[in-house]
Amino acid sequence: MRLVLGSDHAGFPLKATVLDHLQRLGHEVRDVGSYDDKPVDFPEIAQAVTGAVNDGSAERGLLVCGTGVGASIAANKVKGIRAAVGHDVHSAHQCVEHDDVNVLCIGAQIVGPWLALDLIDAFLGAEFSTDEDFRRRVAMLHDMDNDR
Repeated sequence: MRLVLGSDHAGFPLKATVLDHLQRLGHEVRDVGSYDDKPVDFPEIAQAVTGAVNDGSAERGLLVCGTGVGASIAANKVKGIRAAVGHDVHSAHQCVEHDDVNVLCIGAQIVGPWLALDLIDAFLGAEFSTDEDFRRRVAMLHDMDNDR
């Protein structure tokens, strides 16, 4: 899978573990920063990740920040993006299956490396359901995007 990965300074240490894991699984990963632990504004990183998802150069995106919340808020400001905070395996899977989420946000200060990798595996292993209820609801989200 073609993926884009970004973090702010709080997520930077965990991002290295995530990047290594994704590459070992054979995914094509574009790292859009940050590249060190110096303070960076997470909305800029979120724009880089969401841009790659929206332009089709990445199928899904991953954002790592302190809690995942700021990254999720920033990503969801972008038309065409459905971002979710994932701190448990069930939600990381179901957000794709039910809501066609295309960006997973993880809080490095909330989950450790082993759980982060399980979350990512669940997110990447999930597929959007063919159930008409879920499809109808995601179509409504697209309509909301178009009303902006």
